[in-house]
Amino acid sequence: MKNQPEILLESGTNELEIIQFKINQHVFGINVLKVKEIILPSPATPIPHSHPHLLGIIQLRGEVLPVVSLERALGMEREAEHDSSQDKFIVTEFNSKQVVFHVHNVDRILRISWDKIEKPSNLYALDSSNVIGVIKEKDDMILMLDFEKIMVDINPEAGIHPSKLKKVENRERSKKRLIVVEDSPLLRQLLADTLVAAGYEHVEFFENGRDALNHLETMVEQGKDILKEVQLVITDIEMPQMDGHHLTRRMKENPHLSGLPVIIFSSLITEDLFHRGQALGAVDQVAKPDIDHLVSKIDQYIL
Repeated sequence: MKNQPEILLESGTNELEIIQFKINQHVFGINVLKVKEIILPSPATPIPHSHPHLLGIIQLRGEVLPVVSLERALGMEREAEHDSSQDKFIVTEFNSKQVVFHVHNVDRILRISWDKIEKPSNLYALDSSNVIGVIKEKDDMILMLDFEKIMVDINPEAGIHPSKLKKVENRERSKKRLIVVEDSPLLRQLLADTLVAAGYEHVEFFENGRDALNHLETMVEQGKDILKEVQLVITDIEMPQMDGHHLTRRMKENPHLSGLPVIIFSSLITEDLFHRGQALGAVDQVAKPDIDHLVSKIDQYIL
């Protein structure tokens, strides 16, 4: 399960593999790169006064891990005819932490292109929505979930907050221009607040790599000096239409954009995945939600 996605992301082909699973009869997906393993459920030890979405904790290979009920997190009631013998635990790692999610069934692994993942419609793409993308697969609609937001809902301190920013050195940042590529509306707002608090007042946001690349290429076509218009690009990895790895690759292949530094800011920055961003030309990579580290890296490359 781990080797194939490595090949795909190493080359920045804008493809990914997802694990398809169910809650009741609703079909959802999670990026294989977030998944460490899938195991049979085991009894979780409840924690008094814990969040209602948290089933408790389990011990797995010497690690104590929280177990989250996706059924509860998504506000779904278990159907009376549900066969619990098919239940599974999905052991994940993102944002530098391991979390176990309890689901009702795990179906299969699909390989798809990010451009096949559509942005949720405005009908349900509210800030409270846990859906970041929709995949039309034959007769199914597969919903890609925002697992980072699910965890921030349970533990708000796990997210990005301007208050977490340590006092930064008083340096002139206000004239520097940044582009941030992030699909989550919640994270875009938090990043905007945090970067402004750090002194970076000129930040332009895009919700996927395709829109950001089109914007940069349009400036090139207009004869603008990119390095005067933009000093640095910050990008997430997981995004509908075009992921951050493919965006980085496309920028580095374009002689007019190749000199623009790219920092990858993602929940998928692990020891195993770090070298992929390096191979594609990113100057640095920071794991969410370490906003302090991100600001220091921005300073390092453009001040």
